[in-house]
This record gives sequence, C-alpha cells and structure tokens, in this order.
Amino acid sequence: MKIKRFLAFLPVIFVLVLASCTNLDEVLLDEELNTGNATPDASLAAAYNRMISDVFVDHAHLWGMQEYSTDEAMLPTRGSDWGDGGRYRGIQEFTWGADNPLVNDNWNSLTNGITRSITAIQTISQSTDASNKAMYLAEAKALWYLYTYYTLDLYGQAPYKDPMANDDNVRAVQGAFIDTLITGVEKIVPDLASLGENSSYDGRFTKEAAYAFLAEMYMNRAVFLDRYNTSSNFNFTEASVKNSGKTDMDMVIEYTSKLISSGKFSLEKHYFDNFAIDNTNGSELIFVAPQNVDDGSVTGQNDFVYMPMARAQHASEDGMRGTNGSCTTPDYYATWNNNHDDPRFKQKYQYTDGTWFYNDKAQDIKESTLDAVPGTDGLPWFHFNQGFMVGQQYGPTYDANNKFVRETIGGENYINVTALETDKNDSMLVFSPNLDFASGTILPQNKVQQGVRVFKFEFDPIDNNKGSARFDIPIFRLGYMYTLRAEAYFRSGQPTKALADINILRTGRVRTQPADEGGDIAGKAISLSDLTEQGLYNEISYENYWEMKRRPEMIRFGTFDKAYTGKEATQPYRRAYPIPQDVIDVSGDIFSQNKGYN
Repeated sequence: MKIKRFLAFLPVIFVLVLASCTNLDEVLLDEELNTGNATPDASLAAAYNRMISDVFVDHAHLWGMQEYSTDEAMLPTRGSDWGDGGRYRGIQEFTWGADNPLVNDNWNSLTNGITRSITAIQTISQSTDASNKAMYLAEAKALWYLYTYYTLDLYGQAPYKDPMANDDNVRAVQGAFIDTLITGVEKIVPDLASLGENSSYDGRFTKEAAYAFLAEMYMNRAVFLDRYNTSSNFNFTEASVKNSGKTDMDMVIEYTSKLISSGKFSLEKHYFDNFAIDNTNGSELIFVAPQNVDDGSVTGQNDFVYMPMARAQHASEDGMRGTNGSCTTPDYYATWNNNHDDPRFKQKYQYTDGTWFYNDKAQDIKESTLDAVPGTDGLPWFHFNQGFMVGQQYGPTYDANNKFVRETIGGENYINVTALETDKNDSMLVFSPNLDFASGTILPQNKVQQGVRVFKFEFDPIDNNKGSARFDIPIFRLGYMYTLRAEAYFRSGQPTKALADINILRTGRVRTQPADEGGDIAGKAISLSDLTEQGLYNEISYENYWEMKRRPEMIRFGTFDKAYTGKEATQPYRRAYPIPQDVIDVSGDIFSQNKGYN
C-alpha cells in the first residue's frame, strides 16, 4: 500500500477537543479518487499519513518535545535568529505553559492521528470487502494505540472515543490507560502481517512492529502508573498486565528477544547506514516513518539535519545549506569523553573513487569525484560527515553567483574545501562545546556559531534545503531493542546479561575512516568489562541519541528533574506537558488541567 496524502473530515466533538472538523460519518476526500465513500485502504493510508506529515518528521513536533526538553538537544536563540516568540526557549528552559506553540501543535497532530485512526477503524469495520479486512483493521487499531500512547506519554492525558459506539462521546483517559493499550496491541498481533508478508514492509504496522511497541510500553509502564513519584523510584518490576507471574521487565525481555532472535534483523555494520538516504529496508529497521515512498515521490523533511547545519555549510550549489539552529549541550557532549572512537560518534564520507571528504581539514576535491544531485543538471554534491561535528568546520565556499569556488589543476576542475566563516559576523565557523549565553538560552551575536552539532541523519539536497528527504525515520529499530533489553536485564538484577547486550552494540559496528587516521576502527576494541547504572544510562543514549527517546529515558533514570544546560532543577509536574489552553477552555468537564499548570 502506497502512502498517499488525504484530506480527512473529522467529528464535530473533536472540533473542540481535538482541533478537527465536521462529522466522523462524513466522506473522506481522496486526492486520487476525488470524492466518494472512503475505501478501507484509503482511510488507513490517511491514518498512516499523519506520521509523515509532521508527527515523526518535524523537529517542532514529537521530536522537539522529546529532545529539546533534555540534555541531548537544544535550539538556543542565536543572536537575532530562532527567537520565535520564545517557543523553543520555553521547552529547553522548562518555562513552557499551556499556550506554547509546540505544546499546542503537537497535541493537535497527535490527536488528529487518533481521529484518523478511529475513522479508519469505522470505515474498515463497515466495509463489505473481505480482502485483508482483518489485517487492515488490526493496523488501524495499532495506529490508534500508537497515537494515544504518545499523547499519554507527553501530556499525561488523552482523548478516548469508542470507535464502534454510535455517538460522539469523548472522555479523557490518564496514565493507567496504558494497560488498555498493552492488552489492545497484544490482542491484534495475530491479525497483523509478519514483516515482508502480504505486501507489508517496515513502514506498516506488522507483528514485529507490535512486539517493539509492546516492549517500549512495558518499559515505560511504571512511569505512566506513577508519573509524579517525587523520588523517581518507579516500580519497574511490578506484575505485568497479564499478571501471569511475569514482571514488566520480563515482558520487555520477552518481546525484544522475539525480535533479536527472529533472524529478520541484524545490526548495520556501519551505524550511520541506519540514517542514510538509502536506508529504506535497512537491516535494523522494524518500524519507520517512510519518507522515501514507493511511488518515487518525495514528501519528507530534512529537519533533523537541516536544523543543526550552519548556513555556511553547503551540500551543493544554488542555496542548498543548513540553517544554524539546533545543537547538543555541553553536558551531553561531555558524556562521550573517552568514547570518541566509538563507531556511533562520527563517520567520514568516502566517494566511490576512494576520495574522502573531511569536515575538519582543508583539501581540494576533483569535481569529477563528486556525485551529482538527483534531478539537477549535474550540480555537485558534498556528502557531509555524520555524527558529532565539533571544532573548525571546513567545506566548499560560494562565489558571487552561488557557485562553488573552483580552480583548474592539470586540466582537472577542483573544488576548494577551506575553513568556513559564519554568515553573520565574518568570524570562523567553530562549533565549540561551550554555550556562552547572554541570558537564559540566548547566545549573543558574536557567539551564534557555538554548540556541537549532530549530523546523525544524512542531508538530502534533492529538493533544496529542508523541503524533502529520502531517508526513512526509524521509530523502532534493532539497536533500540538491544538497549531496552539491556535496561530490563539490569533492572531485573541481571547485570551480566545487560553488559552482554551493551557490548554487542559496542562491538557490532565498524567505523570506516581514512588510512591517515588509523584506518577502520572495529568496535570490538572498546568493549566494557563492567556496567554501572550510570554507564548503562550513557550507553543507552550512545545508541539512541537524536531519535526521540531521550525524555522518557531521563524520566526513567531520574535525571529529568535535575539541573542541566538551560534549566534549573524542576518539580515532578514538569514530567508531563500541560493540556493546551484552548482545549481546556472548550472541552467542558472532559479535560482538567494537569497539576502544576493551573
């Protein structure tokens, strides 16, 4: 099933509660079918489409809520840039309120996903077409549970409507509803396709996606049930939902082991292949937001790498560049001390003729070496290195015509790679780990280049700047499953097994690099001999950084309330965001504001 874009008409009650419109029983408008009653596959595609419209692909949606609030990422105001009414400072300084645009927009997108999923459930249930009906219905329910889960995770509450009830009654559900989500997903597993069967792929909800989702829910269940625990002493080993003599951590181990032992997935030899333009059907990918859709169209976003790239860093000509926004914090970067040889820390790019591109030194590169940007008249393409970018940055520079500076040597055209300057004050483009704020998280104009940048995803210049991307966004992948299992082992009093899983991640990848930098580095050289809780915490982040996992990790490990770059120590109520004020204003007695925000 191709992911297509649809315009869905949504229920009257959700105008107030979910910022939607019209009636659940009204017609879906299908861009390809024009008008008419929605087919099961069209309504299901509309529910999937919410994932790639913004929820999982836009830095200011789920990603921003899960990352900008942590020590892993921030978007400081840089001189006169990125003030944006304080919306990003509010998230990273923990001063957000019920009117913060990120809080509001993310609620609207997630709850719109809930609405589209309910619409799909109704449409599929009422369909007389028996082909794939059970599978489609299971997928629609899985998406309903997924959007509801992330709404509960972020806001502590979510709207609930029985899809099969003949009314528009909506009620609020709280953290304990995670048990209903878990049992719901477990019930639909038999009707989901196995990955690769019945036209399924990693952009659709399969049995394997359900196992990964269940593992994540069981890992975070203790937090959902006791979110405001003042000591962060969550009961991770309480009886599981099934209460079959197994704990939540037992269930995490069971579901992650199903995936790890399935034979369907394997760790990528090169870690950053998980986030490369050609990552479609990657060996680690279990469930993704598919941006490189199968009809060849490009609908995705470059946000996760466009945001940290500087404006002076050009992937190609005619304005293809970054925007000098997000970075990691000094606190988080310091956790990588003595681990810079880890294959997950950085990766240089090698062209097909063996030439290496360096972000950190001057060089001249033959123009014939470079790839051409697809869909252009041979525009040269610089593939920037991936991972953590720190120090003086090097790259091609523009002339007055927005073309790369070239020289001819021995009849060959070369493009000069030189030390870059900022676009603001002619100072050198140095990504320093320190952030010298003038106040709050505002950098003065002469410090706008500060902050180590994270180029985890490969920049795609196919449609200029951030307008498109052909890489799929991992939601669940094998490396993440190993970290969940390691954490579950550790919390279950099995540190030796936890260490084994962590060392599999550390030794299972190779970082290919130039011979003058020591050649290939195999992870086996950096295995650990023991594992402390702090060590586990760091290792989990080494695997999952920049992937929308950090906020739940920090809450589980009791670090979210502590002071770190950009924020003071905060109260437990900040573990949930407020319900948007306009929702409170119009929802009657359906929603009450979360504690601490009244």
